[in-house]
Amino acid sequence: MAELYKTKFITLKSTDIFGHDWFYTTRENAKNVVVILPLIKNENDEDEVLFLITKRPPLIAENKAQYCVETPAGLVGDERRDETIQEALKKELLEETGLVAKEFKIILDKISSSSGLTDESSVMAIAYIEDKEIKSTPISDNGVIQDRIYVKKSQIKEFLNECNKKGWAIGAQTLAALYCSDWE
Repeated sequence: MAELYKTKFITLKSTDIFGHDWFYTTRENAKNVVVILPLIKNENDEDEVLFLITKRPPLIAENKAQYCVETPAGLVGDERRDETIQEALKKELLEETGLVAKEFKIILDKISSSSGLTDESSVMAIAYIEDKEIKSTPISDNGVIQDRIYVKKSQIKEFLNECNKKGWAIGAQTLAALYCSDWE
């Protein structure tokens, strides 16, 4: 394995596991990623999922999409190396949505976002939220997060199809979390 180029956040590496060069990236500043599916439990109405509408520079720069539909996510151990998955789940949900979950349920713990490009893996969890009251002002993450949209569970497929028709990207990890969720 050879280190080819290093920045503050990402390192480009090469390996010859198959007898030829294979190039990939790794994050030096984090040990994992958490992806959160925020499920808002509504006592007198249908439950909802909170989606983030983001602007991702790589998608825009390569003219792939102006917006991306995602759920809250973030790095584990980027600010504190000994940060746990549970701590990161709570921190990222509060930072990106202003909401607090009653409970987190991990549904998948080794999801690869693009296994030919990066060694990064994610832990996915459902956040069970009983109170939509914003507890802390959500961040924009340096302009990445543009909007937050609540969608009733029965309308998620229609919502995602409409976003796709607008030319928006849909985050693969978001789709995996929706597909693998076993919420009641």
